[in-house]
Amino acid sequence: MKPVTALLGLILTSSICLRAGDTLLAPTPPMGWNSWDSYGQTINEQQFRANADSMAKHLKRFGWQYVVIDEGWYVLNPEAKPADFRLALSDDGRFIPAPARFPSATNGAGFKPLADYIHSLGLKFGIHIIRGIPREAVAKNLPIADSNFRAADAADKNDVCPWNIYNYGVKNNAAGQAYYDSIAKLYASWGVDFVKADCIASHPYKPDEIRMLRAALDRTGRPIVLSLSPGPTPRDKGDEVAKYAQMWRISDDFWDHWGPWAGHTWSQGLLAQFSTAAQWASFHDPGHWPDADMLAIGHFGPHPGEAEVRDTRFTHDEQITVMSLWSMFRSPLMMGGNLLSMDEWTQSLLMNPDVIAVDQHSRDNHPVITTDKSIVWTARAESGDDYYIAIFNISQAEQSLHYEWKDLGLLSGTYAVRDLWTSSNKPNVSAIDVTLRPHASVLYRATKIE
Repeated sequence: MKPVTALLGLILTSSICLRAGDTLLAPTPPMGWNSWDSYGQTINEQQFRANADSMAKHLKRFGWQYVVIDEGWYVLNPEAKPADFRLALSDDGRFIPAPARFPSATNGAGFKPLADYIHSLGLKFGIHIIRGIPREAVAKNLPIADSNFRAADAADKNDVCPWNIYNYGVKNNAAGQAYYDSIAKLYASWGVDFVKADCIASHPYKPDEIRMLRAALDRTGRPIVLSLSPGPTPRDKGDEVAKYAQMWRISDDFWDHWGPWAGHTWSQGLLAQFSTAAQWASFHDPGHWPDADMLAIGHFGPHPGEAEVRDTRFTHDEQITVMSLWSMFRSPLMMGGNLLSMDEWTQSLLMNPDVIAVDQHSRDNHPVITTDKSIVWTARAESGDDYYIAIFNISQAEQSLHYEWKDLGLLSGTYAVRDLWTSSNKPNVSAIDVTLRPHASVLYRATKIE
């Protein structure tokens, strides 16, 4: 056993290094793909590898890098009713990949062979977890790996996720920390680069478990991005969550509808996302990103996380608005549609380097004009004096809009303006005039010339 002083020195040095290098985990908003919108809990290894192959072939050169298996990778029978689910659990109470769905995970390999394959493509590998400890582990009072504790010591049976039946919350005690340490160590041994922790950022907001999970991930020595969901994360907790997470949800699940979705009161529509994003626009902490949720574009299938198999219900104009708002807000960009079903239109949304640059390399992003019919955001290019300008028609009718530069907070004069979606240029623009269809938008880069 190390002397106490040496052990303390090791802990302090490790902590300092991780804090100093923390922004390296996500120096820009993470970009990737998540399986939930297209596969729900049913995705298997072949499907996941195929989507990763598609990302590597088509999207990686534009900055897309994370591929994430969402909820239920340990469910043995994912097409059964939730009450009948059977879960793959190790002898020490940790979820493991369902072997029939992930055949490379057999014989104790876990996700390491799959992570190795993802890394061989030059991509990064992520998984989804539900906070807490499996109820089955508690019922059997299984041992907690690398500790003298057992599951019952860690579990808080009075703390359950209101919409998920897998886990109990964990107590803010040594046993609870030991359990989080055990799963973080397992994930690091697999080569996990990204953990999406659910039922932790809102309804309920669980600050102790956020802190404990971050501490556990840091102790592995592996750089692992922590994503918190669902939202809305309390706005007054922004500074707190930024201490521990690289991204956190600002809304509940975002799906492909403009206004309310009948029967889905928990689902955030695109119109509502404008006001939600505005509440977080002043939050600037490089390496830590408020998250507007997955991009609900493309094709959802073969087993969508919600509703029927479909192409996105967003119109082409609305899809451009999604990408423009997410980019001006500097949200993480996590594609929800099936990458194997991308058509040329969807590819054009995800492979536009000028738009991606707004998301990855801009500053001072905020709304400057908000009415009940239109919204305007501006930002500055990360280097130089150029501006980004996004104009959104949020009304149900076509609009012709006119803005003087001073209306947008820019110096008066003449600008060269580039339309980032059409790649067209106007060399001498003294004011903005644009006609937009309902729910349509434009995204410009403006360079002052006199």
